[in-house]
Formats: sequence, C-alpha cells, structure tokens
Amino acid sequence: MKRKIEASELIFKIIAYVLLIIFAILCVYPLLYALGSTFSAWDSVRDGKVILWPDGFQIESFRLVFMDNQFWVNYSNTLFVTFIGTIWCLVYSVLGAYALSKKRLMGRHGFNFFLVFTMWFGAGVIPQYLNYQQTGAVFASIVGGSSMFDIDLKWLIVIAMGMNATNIILLRNSFEGVPSEIEEAARIDGATELQILTKVYIPMSKATIATVALFFGISRWNGYFWAYKVLGTQQQYSWPVQVYMRDFIDTNTNLTLNYVADTADYKDIGQATSMVYAMVVLAMVPILVIYPFIQKYFAKGVNMGGVKE
Repeated sequence: MKRKIEASELIFKIIAYVLLIIFAILCVYPLLYALGSTFSAWDSVRDGKVILWPDGFQIESFRLVFMDNQFWVNYSNTLFVTFIGTIWCLVYSVLGAYALSKKRLMGRHGFNFFLVFTMWFGAGVIPQYLNYQQTGAVFASIVGGSSMFDIDLKWLIVIAMGMNATNIILLRNSFEGVPSEIEEAARIDGATELQILTKVYIPMSKATIATVALFFGISRWNGYFWAYKVLGTQQQYSWPVQVYMRDFIDTNTNLTLNYVADTADYKDIGQATSMVYAMVVLAMVPILVIYPFIQKYFAKGVNMGGVKE
C-alpha cells in the first residue's frame, strides 16, 4: 500500500525539483550558447543575435581554429601540464595522506593542524608570486641559468603549483577508514610499508583517489591566472590554451576592454568571437570525454574521504 504524501512534503519536492531544473539549465546554457555561437553566421555573432540555437550556419570558425598551429601548441601544453601535473600531485598527496593517517607518526596532530591552517589563512597573491619566482630561479640555477625564464616554465607550473590541502585531507580520511586489521594481516605476511600502501590502501581507496585525480585534473586544465602571471609574454610557446585564448580575446574581439582595433588579426569582430567559442568548445572536449568514466567514483569518493569515522 502506497504511503500518502503530505501536502508539506509535496510542496518541498516540487520546489526542490524546480530549483534543480533551473540549476541544470544554468549549467547547460553556456555550453549550448558556445555551440550556437561557434556555428552561427559571423554577422549574427557580432550583432548579438545568438540566444541559444545557431543563427545562420557556418563551419569556417572551426576550420580557422584547426589551422591555427599556435592554438594546438598551447593545447598540447595544457595536456602536458594536466597529465604530468595530476600524476605529480597524486603521488605526493597519497604519500602525505598515508603518513598523516598513521597514529604512530610523531607530531601527527601538529602536521595536521598546519595542513588545515593553510586552508584558513593564506600568504596572499604577492608573496605567492614571489615564491614562484624564487622557485623558478632555483630551478634555473640548477641548469646553469640566471633567470627563471632560462628554463621551460611548464615544469614550474607542474611542480610548484600542486599543493591542495583539501585533497590531502580527503585522502587522509579515506585511508583512516581502512580497517587496521587488514594492515596488521599484511604485516604478518611480511609486507613492507610500500607494499601495504600500494596493495592495501590504494586499492581500497580507489574511489577517493579517482575523485581527487578529477579535482587535480580539472584545476590543471582550467588553470589560467598563475600560468598567465608566471609565464607572461616571455614564454608564449609554453602558454596553456586558456592563456592563449585570453590573449586572442584581448587582441581580436571586443569581449574585453583590452581590445585594440589596430592590432587585431581578424578585422571582423563576429569572426574572431565565433573562433573564440570554437576554441572554448574544443577546450571542453577532454573533460567531457573523461568525466563519465570517473563519475561513478565521484559521490562515493567524496563520502569516503569527507566523513571521518
């Protein structure tokens, strides 16, 4: 026999579903608008006639982007920073979280406090930028350079910008949820510390690790601000695609106040704007392809790592 739904519960469900639908539309609309602007006629894009669906139709914007060698060089830089950066961040995050999850670690509470402290208080943008500069200078001195621009700064972005306290806490909490009896059984069988980590903790926490990898990967793929500030105009060949897109927008479109008509490579503003949206669509493809394969781990991974038993 079905339970009768009370009026208050029905009202709550209606409001919840309406809000979810509105939120979903707000999330999907930018993607649809980008697709519409990519394939719309340039005059329609320039005059702001695109609302949702393409107004007119053309594929010339995609063709021009595909022929832009610099775009693909910067695209490959983003792939490099995302792939290598995610692996680098996962390695030391897993190692750090594993150590912090052990009650036998001397000074464990102090280390955990300082880790959480970085989430409450930050040094600020300027000290962080100076820190990156000094780190780059150290790397340059190792190879005999005098300035951080004497090295390929993609490696600086990978190595120096990988810390995230939240992700380490998620992993630590997940490791703490692994039954200690399993670890004790592995030690009795003669397993080393590294074997316990790789054969016990990592397989039993793969949902959280996959979730953290997704967080790291998205942050690297969308990384713009620090890459723009550190690389500047001195290493355009090392720009990730997001920095290249911003430079293209500033130079060729009227989407920002930095637009200078005399320096524009594309005199048709509608054409340049449509090309920007084509770049946006291409930049979204890897995340849209990868996310469905990791989605099944997402909710489980956050719950395992976010709740401390």
